[in-house]
Amino acid sequence: MTRNARTIATRVAMGTTLAATLALVGCSGTGTGGAATPTGGFDPAEKVELHIAWWGNDERAAIMAEAIDMFEEEYPNITVVEEPVGAPDDLFNRLATDFASGTAPDVFALGGAKPQEYGDAGALLDLSTVSEELPTDAYPDFTLTNATVDDTLYGLPTGGNAIGLLVNKAVFEKAGVDLPDGSWTWDDFIDAANEITAKAGDGVVGLDLRIQDILGTYVAQYVDTGIYDWDGDLAVDADTIQDWYEMEQQLVADGGLPDPSVIVEHWNVTPDQTLFGTGKAGMTFSYSNQIGSYAGGAGGDVEIVTPPTSTKSSGVAVLPSQFWSIAATTKHPEASALLVDWLLNQPEPAKVILANRGLPFNPETLAVVKPLLTPADTQAAEYLESVLDVGVVAPPQPAGGSILNELSQRIESDILFGSTSAADGAQQWVDELTTSLAND
Repeated sequence: MTRNARTIATRVAMGTTLAATLALVGCSGTGTGGAATPTGGFDPAEKVELHIAWWGNDERAAIMAEAIDMFEEEYPNITVVEEPVGAPDDLFNRLATDFASGTAPDVFALGGAKPQEYGDAGALLDLSTVSEELPTDAYPDFTLTNATVDDTLYGLPTGGNAIGLLVNKAVFEKAGVDLPDGSWTWDDFIDAANEITAKAGDGVVGLDLRIQDILGTYVAQYVDTGIYDWDGDLAVDADTIQDWYEMEQQLVADGGLPDPSVIVEHWNVTPDQTLFGTGKAGMTFSYSNQIGSYAGGAGGDVEIVTPPTSTKSSGVAVLPSQFWSIAATTKHPEASALLVDWLLNQPEPAKVILANRGLPFNPETLAVVKPLLTPADTQAAEYLESVLDVGVVAPPQPAGGSILNELSQRIESDILFGSTSAADGAQQWVDELTTSLAND
């Protein structure tokens, strides 16, 4: 078995383990000591140890360490054990193991379909039970959709972001290619990517692509609701997915994308380790809150513009970047809620966290953050404001959509390495995702 095949097999197995584990948690209430029962108030005399887990690079870890140190000063009876991991999938796989072993962290970050999946399984704390410690009324309704299951709120968003096209202006200048102005079609985009690879030299490629960062936006340019509809069913057909994969094939064949082995190698690395983040690519797709992480090592000014489109729709939606949730089995629900409130709603830590996880949705927190933003984050804020004018409203990713990233990458690999056709791969993508949604 090849390394790539072993990796895929491991991810599939972990996904199966997660589904089984959450089913057990939801049915039996087992885990870190039974379902949490708020005691009716926070006891400042009780010695409490909380565990918190998130994904991100060293910069995020340093920011979190500072914010948590401040929290421990504010609440000296609470000790917080920090458990950072590198990539989102690393955290999700780890959470599956932790829930299975009864060692789930008290507080953890979730993204994509995970709030729906965990919430539906009963693995998350109903935030209404800790409303005194963690008020939620400042958050616009659309920001809570992804973490609401059957009218129960299971997480609060860390902030907002939107998919955009990141451009390394120095690479474009070196290759003599005109910068995009937000009006590019996909044909314009392909031509630019190929031209950059041909002219930039020094091993620089036109495009650094991670499919999970753009496929939903591409689909939403052709389907009003995007990949899913408001009932949680699949809304896109195989033809649209085939068109995307054929575009990738064309880019690889003409040089705009690197060799498939390089694409696969960079699937899940942190932004600073990507081709774009190391100055080896002219373009990439990213969430707006990651501009600073990509730009740090890009070796030139980075600009964000709306992705190419060949329709009248941008396909871009303003989305919560991730959510803080609390395990239903935590022994310390009130203290956990105070920690989440600290990270999202309090002004002093906001001055440290700023826009690392997106621009805050809490208006009071946002008012603290905006004057302190770096140039990159200010650019992200301006981009978000522009997206509000041209963007779309997307339904939440249903729990069965949790396989989307792994599925899209696996099919991408099969197509680019020639083990299946774009047409067959797209149909397989539709069939597997449809089955997953139906079995949710």
